[in-house]
Amino acid sequence: MSSHAHRHHAHDHRSGSRRALLWVLGLTLVFTVVEVAGGIWTDSLALLADAGHMLSDNVAIAIALVAVTLAGRPSTPERSFGMQRAEILAAFVNGLTLVLVSGWIVWEAVQRFGDTPEILGGWMLVVALVGLLVNALAAAILIRSGRGSLNIEAALRHVFADLLGSGAVLVAAVVIVTTGWTLVDPLVSIGIAVLIVASAWGVLRDSTSILMEATPSEIDANTVAEAIVAVPGVTSVHDLHVWRITSGFDALAAHVLVGRGEDCHGLRREIEGVLRDRFEITHTTLQVDHDASEELIELSSAQTRRLTRSTRSSPGPS
Repeated sequence: MSSHAHRHHAHDHRSGSRRALLWVLGLTLVFTVVEVAGGIWTDSLALLADAGHMLSDNVAIAIALVAVTLAGRPSTPERSFGMQRAEILAAFVNGLTLVLVSGWIVWEAVQRFGDTPEILGGWMLVVALVGLLVNALAAAILIRSGRGSLNIEAALRHVFADLLGSGAVLVAAVVIVTTGWTLVDPLVSIGIAVLIVASAWGVLRDSTSILMEATPSEIDANTVAEAIVAVPGVTSVHDLHVWRITSGFDALAAHVLVGRGEDCHGLRREIEGVLRDRFEITHTTLQVDHDASEELIELSSAQTRRLTRSTRSSPGPS
C-alpha cells in the first residue's frame, strides 16, 4: 500500500470513528443525567455505580474524540509521525479511569453493608431497562464503525462493561421488587466494579505495550528475522526493531548484510515485499550493506592500542 493510499484509508477510518464517537457521546451524556437522577431518587448504589461508569464513558469518549482529531493532523519536522500516538494515550487514560471508578464503587458498597437504605425497586427497574437499551445501541454504533482502532476498542470496552452493568442492575432491581432484599444492591455494585477492572485490563496492557514500543504481540521478531535472512543473497540481520506507532500502523528498522557483489537496492526492495506480504509491515527503515570479506583487514580497537604500544617501545633507527 502506498503512503498516499495509507493516509487516505486512515482519514476515512478516522472520519467514521469520529461520527460513531459523537453519536455514542450524545447517548451516554443524556442517559448519565437520567441515571444519576434515578440513583439519587431511588437511593440505589447500583444505579449510581452504573452512572459513575457512564460518566467515565463520557470522559473517555470525549478524550477519544480529541485523540481522533489530533491523530489526523499532518506530520511536522518536530513530530515526524504527527499526533497518531494521541489515540494510544487516550486508550491508556481510559483504562486508568475505569480502575479509579471501580475503586470508588467498592468503597461505597462496603459502607452500605452496615446500613442499607430503603430502595425504590420499581423505578430502579425502569431506569435499568432504559440503560440496557441505550448501551446496546451505543455498542452497535461502535461495532458498525469498525474495531481496528485501539481507541475505538477502548470506548467499546467501556460500553460493553456498562451494558453488562445495566443487566446486573436490572437483576438487582427484580430481586428487590420481588423479595425486598436490599443487600443485593451493594453486592451487585461490587460485581460491576470487578467487571470494570476486567474490561480495563486489556486496554491498559495493550496501550502500555505500544507506549513502551514493545514488539506487537501478534508479531514474532525471531520469525521476522528468519524471513529476512531467508531472502537469497542476505547473509545476516541485526539491530532489528519492530514496534507499533498506533493501531494498524507497525514499523520496522534493521541493519541487513548481503553478500559481496549483491544488489543492495534490489535486495532491499525484495525484503520490503516480504515484510509487507507476510507481516503487513509497510513502514520500514532498512540499512543494507555488503558483508565484510575474509580477505579484508579487520582491526579492533584493542589491537590498535597494542600496535601503538609496540611501536613506541621499539628502538628507533640507529
